[in-house]
Amino acid sequence: MANVTAVQEYAVLHAIVRARYSTMLTAATWETLCHARDCNALLSMLAETVYAPYLQIDREELTPRRAVYQIKKHLADTYNTIIQSTPESRQHLVLQLWRLYEIDNLKAILRGIATGATWEQVRYVLFPLSYFTVLRPEELLRTGNVNAAVELLRGTPYYESLSYALERYTTERSLFPLEVALDLDYLRALWDDVNRLSGEDYQQAMRIIGTQIDVTNLLWAMRYRVYHHLSEEEIINYTVPFGYKVRDEDIRTIAAGGDMTQVITRCYPDLPDVRSLLREPQRGLPELEIQLQRYVAKQCQTTFVGYPFHLGIPLAYLLLSEFEIQDLTVLIEAKAAGMPAEVFKPHLVLGWAHN
Repeated sequence: MANVTAVQEYAVLHAIVRARYSTMLTAATWETLCHARDCNALLSMLAETVYAPYLQIDREELTPRRAVYQIKKHLADTYNTIIQSTPESRQHLVLQLWRLYEIDNLKAILRGIATGATWEQVRYVLFPLSYFTVLRPEELLRTGNVNAAVELLRGTPYYESLSYALERYTTERSLFPLEVALDLDYLRALWDDVNRLSGEDYQQAMRIIGTQIDVTNLLWAMRYRVYHHLSEEEIINYTVPFGYKVRDEDIRTIAAGGDMTQVITRCYPDLPDVRSLLREPQRGLPELEIQLQRYVAKQCQTTFVGYPFHLGIPLAYLLLSEFEIQDLTVLIEAKAAGMPAEVFKPHLVLGWAHN
């Protein structure tokens, strides 16, 4: 009976996701894009893909930054369609996943305020939030003052965490406490939403979103230690104590200066070259980050094999779509800079395997 209910609830959503999944860039397309002569040639090739409707603006206006902004509209439209088609009792998780872009926008606006940037300088750095947003970006930026912008957020999900962090911002004149507060609240809410699910939805969401949370948390801890040289207490305070495979003791081991290789290999035994990468962590950490993202992508791809009527299918597709946009952003910026393929290919998540 449970399977019959799941089929009924997910039949339409599954059909929508499968149709959209089939429009993702193929191996042959990735190869063609990677060998584009320059940015203009790349954009012409993208105009033959699912991104075509978003690139139909004057080519003179289609700067690399604007092109990235335009293709992100495809992801925004995808989220809108999937959220609208998800059974109401499970929408909370997909909506929270979507909130990441709202938080990224909010952080970009706060940085704009801190640096005195104009709306024209900021607008195309933002994710195109046309749906499900509580932000009024231009109004926030025009306050010209971080405290005033936070006050303008009263009544939104972000006000409480930001208001608590304002004292440190006022003392240190650094946005770091505000950004960390937003990031930690986001992961806590995402984790809570996963844990409200049950059955196959819970198992699949934990495998996909739990893995994404793990990777995010691990990278935070390692970056804080390797690049920012934060204390053990600070690293623990700026990470989360929960995860799917990553345990609280793993984060504490990293925070205390313990063996990062041992932590990574325990959680991801099939990940290649971890020891050699972490021998010089300042150099190796960016490559390890890409490998971890590829691991998440593979987890998502395997979701499409087997029984399909569960929340894992749309969640996996959304994360894969994000990785596709991320790779296209790398390609657009690389082609605009005249970067050779051997330099940018190692930074691709989905496109790397085909070249």
